[in-house]
Amino acid sequence: MTESKFKPVLGLWDATMVVAGSMIGSGIFIVSADVVRNVGSPGWLIGVWLITGFMTIIAAVSYGELSGMFPKAGGQYVYLKEAYNPLVAFLFGWSFFAVIQTATIAAVGVAFARFSAYIFPSMSEANKVLNVGFTQISAAQISAILLIIFLTYVNTRGIKEGKIIQTTFTVSKLVALFGLVLFGFILVKESYWAENWQHGFQAFQDLGVDGKGKAPTGWKDIGGITLLGAIAAAMTGSLFSSDAWNNVTFIAGEIKNPKRNIGLSLFLGTLMVTVLYVTANLMYINVLPMNGIAFPDEDRLAISAAHQIFGESGKYVIAILIMISTFGCNNGLILAGGRVYYTMANDGLFFKKTAELNKNAVPEYAMWAQAIVASLLCLSGKYGDLLDMVSFVVVLFYALTILGIFILRKKRPDIERPYKAFGYPVLPAIYIVMALTFCYFLITMKPKYAGIGLGIVLLGIPLYYLAVSRKK
Repeated sequence: MTESKFKPVLGLWDATMVVAGSMIGSGIFIVSADVVRNVGSPGWLIGVWLITGFMTIIAAVSYGELSGMFPKAGGQYVYLKEAYNPLVAFLFGWSFFAVIQTATIAAVGVAFARFSAYIFPSMSEANKVLNVGFTQISAAQISAILLIIFLTYVNTRGIKEGKIIQTTFTVSKLVALFGLVLFGFILVKESYWAENWQHGFQAFQDLGVDGKGKAPTGWKDIGGITLLGAIAAAMTGSLFSSDAWNNVTFIAGEIKNPKRNIGLSLFLGTLMVTVLYVTANLMYINVLPMNGIAFPDEDRLAISAAHQIFGESGKYVIAILIMISTFGCNNGLILAGGRVYYTMANDGLFFKKTAELNKNAVPEYAMWAQAIVASLLCLSGKYGDLLDMVSFVVVLFYALTILGIFILRKKRPDIERPYKAFGYPVLPAIYIVMALTFCYFLITMKPKYAGIGLGIVLLGIPLYYLAVSRKK
C-alpha cells in the first residue's frame, strides 16, 4: 500500500526547528580556527561570521518569496525549474545528490563518531576495524554509516517520527549552546578579552596557513585584495556551518500553510542561528588567546574552550553537545533530502522508484538512495575535500536561485506572492554580488576544489540529456 500525496503535519515551530537544526552541526565547534588562521584578528573573526550571517539571512528572506509562490515538495529544485528551465534544475538536483546533501550527511556523521570517541574510545578514527585491500575502514566510518542507516530508517516510518527527533534535539542543542556561551563569560578563570582586542581589525595571516592546523611559522599583515581573498577562504568554513537552512523548502508538501510558514521559519531560524554563532565566537575570544583559537589541539576549538571553562571535564561536555548537535543535524538533512529526488523522479529525471511514497507518505526509496551515496562517501575518507567543493557549488546555486526572483518578477508577474523578498531589489542584488565575489576568490584561492566542484555540476549536462532521451 502506498500514499499518493504528502501529509501536511508540520507547523511553524516544527519548520523553524528544521531550519535551525539542519544548520547547526559540528562546524561552529571547529571552523573558527581556520577563520583565524586566515584573518588573524578578533575583529575580522567576528566580521567573517557577521558577513556570513548577513548573506544567510538575506538569502533566506529572499527564498521566502519563492516558497510562497511555489509551496511544493522539492523547494529550490522547483524554483530553478520555474525561473530557468529543467536543465538548470536538474544540475542542482544532480549536484545535490552527488555532493551537496550526501557529502554533508557523511561529514556530519563522521563528526558525530569522531567526538563520540572521547566517551567511547573504540569509535576512534585510529581504530581500523576492516582492511579491504585498497583502504582501511575505521570504527568512526562504520559508526557514521550506522547513524545514517538508523536515521534513514526512522524517517521512513513517517514525518511525525522525524519531527519528534528534530524538535527534541534542536531545542536541546540550542539551550546547551547558549548555556556554553554564558558559562564562557561567567565561569572562565582567565579572560583574554582585553588582550585579544588590542589587535581589533588589524588583519594577519599565518604564513603557513594550509588548513592543516600546524604550529605557526609567523604572521604577516594583510590588507586590500589579499584581505578579501583571505575572507573568502575563511568563509568556506563559516558558510558550510551556516548552510542547509534551505532544507525546509524541500518539505513544503508536509508543512501546514506553507505559503506563510516556510518564509517565516526561514527568517526566524537563520536569525536565531546567526545570533548563536556570533556570540559563540565572542565566547572563544574571551576564553582563549588568538593563537589558541587558531591552533587548538587537533583543530578541536570547542574542546580547548570548554577545557578553559570546565577544566578536565570540559572535553566530555563538548563531546556530548556535539553528539546531540550532529545527531539532530543529520536527522534534518536526511528527512529533507529525499523530497528533492522524489520531485525529480516525478519529472522523469531520476530513478523511477524514487517517485513513490510509502504507506507512511514519505519517499522511502529516495531516502535509501541518498543513504547509500552518503555511506559510500563516508568510506571514501574524502568528505573534508568534498566539503570544500560543496561551498563553491552551494553558493553558486544560491546566487542563481536568488537571481531567479528578478527573472520571475518579469516572467510571472501574475503569480500570488504572499511574501516579497525583503529589500528587493537592493538586498537580493547585494547577495548575488557577494556570492559571486566569494566564488571568484574561492576559485583563486582553492582552484583545485572549486574546479572539481564545478566539474561535478557540468557532469550533470550529459546525464540530463540521457535522462530526457530515456523518458522519451
